[in-house]
Amino acid sequence: MNSLPRLVCRARPRPSSPRLLNSGTTYASPVRCTPRLQRRDAHTPADDPAFSSIVDNPPNLIRTGKRHGPGIIILAIIPITAFALGTWQVQRLGWKTDLIARFEDRLVRDPLPLPPRIDPSAVAEFDYRRVEATGRFRHDQEMLIGPRIHDGENGYLVITPLEREGGTTVLVNRGWIQKRFKRQQDRRDALPTDEVVVRGLLREPWKKNMFTPDNRPETHEYYFPDVAQMARLTGSQPVWIEETMTPDLLSAYDREAKGIPIGRPAEVNLRNNHSQYALSAATAIMLWMVVRRPPSEVARKVRQNKEW
Repeated sequence: MNSLPRLVCRARPRPSSPRLLNSGTTYASPVRCTPRLQRRDAHTPADDPAFSSIVDNPPNLIRTGKRHGPGIIILAIIPITAFALGTWQVQRLGWKTDLIARFEDRLVRDPLPLPPRIDPSAVAEFDYRRVEATGRFRHDQEMLIGPRIHDGENGYLVITPLEREGGTTVLVNRGWIQKRFKRQQDRRDALPTDEVVVRGLLREPWKKNMFTPDNRPETHEYYFPDVAQMARLTGSQPVWIEETMTPDLLSAYDREAKGIPIGRPAEVNLRNNHSQYALSAATAIMLWMVVRRPPSEVARKVRQNKEW
């Protein structure tokens, strides 16, 4: 740094004595000049032609640390997938609700007499339709599907062909019996020989899942109701009727003790859990928003466009 001299001149004040002022003389105020040093910087940032201030060059926010890896991509997929699944479940909820309403409308109608010949392709249009049929049970062609759990007890579903007038036969799911009544000689009261009237629901053939083993007709082992297979074995039409009964606790106890099949109630038993699935997807999105941590201030730095 250089110091340059500068003269500082100050006038001496005039005397305030009355005698000097009234003497008629002219009083000249002498001027006194004293050198004074002025401090000056040799170079300042503003003197540099290449200088740029923060106003001209706004800062950029940068993130320190490693770049985003595959983990952040997977984390970003979670809310997208959950939103897609939630939207799909909402659509499925509307479809299942309409389907249940259509089936319940069929339940309140009067029973429909079952025609002698039935087109299997038209059964889907009458699913859960109440029907009644008259005929005789073919107990010699009875099939047991199991194991099946009912009120915590193991047992079987009794499937018996119903032979009607004209020689046509349909398959009837009579209901559930305990495992100890597997043999017919142990449940004589459950084997009517006279003509009976069966009232039940016309149902669409069941679909086998990948975890259910195949039926073994040669050993009389059936694990799921394969309607087409059972119809071929008994010479019946591929028509499936589930016999119904009015829910009555005392009657159910009496049937269970005698080995008489307990029929199902006349109601729609389709599961409708799509609202829970949609709620689970929304919960996953909210959980992701809570778990996702924003970047800390320590992980961010301010850097200018050209230099620090």
